[in-house]
Amino acid sequence: MRLSHGSSALSATFDDPNLVSVGGLAPVLALAQDCRLGELVTDKLTLNVPGGVNAPLKVPALVAGMVAGADSIADMDLLRHGGMDRLFTGARAPSTYGTFLRSFTFGHVRQLDSIAAAFLTGLAVAAPLLPGAEQVTFLDLDDTIRETHGYAKQGVGYGYNKIKGLNALLATVSTPLAAPVIAASRLRKGSVNSARGAGKLVAEALRTVRACGAGGGLVIMRADSAYYGHDVVAAARRGGAHFSITARMNAAVVKAIASIDEAAWAPIRYPRAVGDDEGQCWISDAEVAQVPFTAFTSRRKADHVTARLIVRRVRRLNPGSVPAGQGELFSTWRYHAIFTDSPQPMLEAERTHRGHAVVEQVIADLKAGPLAHLPSGSFAANSAWLVLAAMAFNLTRAAGALASTFHAKATTGTIRAQLITVPARLAHSARRLRLHLPRDWPWQPAWTQLFDATCGPPAAA
Repeated sequence: MRLSHGSSALSATFDDPNLVSVGGLAPVLALAQDCRLGELVTDKLTLNVPGGVNAPLKVPALVAGMVAGADSIADMDLLRHGGMDRLFTGARAPSTYGTFLRSFTFGHVRQLDSIAAAFLTGLAVAAPLLPGAEQVTFLDLDDTIRETHGYAKQGVGYGYNKIKGLNALLATVSTPLAAPVIAASRLRKGSVNSARGAGKLVAEALRTVRACGAGGGLVIMRADSAYYGHDVVAAARRGGAHFSITARMNAAVVKAIASIDEAAWAPIRYPRAVGDDEGQCWISDAEVAQVPFTAFTSRRKADHVTARLIVRRVRRLNPGSVPAGQGELFSTWRYHAIFTDSPQPMLEAERTHRGHAVVEQVIADLKAGPLAHLPSGSFAANSAWLVLAAMAFNLTRAAGALASTFHAKATTGTIRAQLITVPARLAHSARRLRLHLPRDWPWQPAWTQLFDATCGPPAAA
């Protein structure tokens, strides 16, 4: 490809008042309105301070800006160019949004959490977000450190990875047929223990899962060893879910693994090779066994939980890396234990647990979008920003589900590039506003399907 004229023959002028760079925001914001986002803000958010006025306009605007690619408050200027004021109403200057976010307190953030849960419930009705939920649903729990710089941000600290920042805890919900959406989120201090408050978040997320109609079948809560504790397991059980958590290699777990008879190990072959960080190699097969186990025996008897350990072992290629004091058991094999009460057969339950990485993909997706920054010095403002980012993620996912089967599982970056950031020219015809989009746009069928589903005539009864 090359320029059709020399660079000296080109000129550029920013003078067209009828162009917008994000034509895909029209059907996406129509979807948000169909799911009553503005009304939910009116009903649930009581931000009665000078900077909190017009919340039913500002919350959808912040979500729309994030859907369009904004990852800072200053980027909200994306909503004010060309014909945007004709296509949408209620856009404000970025400084106004910053003032609005700084007016939040912890209680207001919790109200925003309630709005996000109700909004996801509406999206699940309006779009096929969770196909297959009547069979099995997965709730995945994980946290991440969002790196920050400087000393002005409240709550920053050095987390488990020795990086200075704030901690974001997420619970995602997915099915074997559906990409994940965010059921609950919480911003925490950077130095917090990963499991702090995780039980409460699991309980909230499971309520949202049920409200979305995804609790009719098997529900499995998956988490890594950072959440191996009674509070998280108890919250899952109270919410009607089964748990599948990576067990910490404490003395009780090591003793249980040592009691497994050698004849009990069953071979398992992975469909694709899996990277092993500890061994610095690719592995393609392993062995699996299970043993009954009672966890949390240091607590009162009522808190003891009896289920099963599903143990996967992989041959150790470097015997010199055996942990001190564990040579007898760990000289030949490396062991990975899962504590679970899942009713699935052993090999299926082990494969199910390894699918937990889906939540890490959501975290990466957020960090490539609105969570690239935590834009305020106020902790409550950054907490609100995280909740808004989750709402934008879910709205984008719902738009993709309405557009095509491909976009239903695509990343938000792909959906944004193909369906949202579509240049469009506004024109009036027969007292109607019309969008003129690029001819031969490669994703025209998907965009048209999304537009028809949100802005087209009502479907026949």
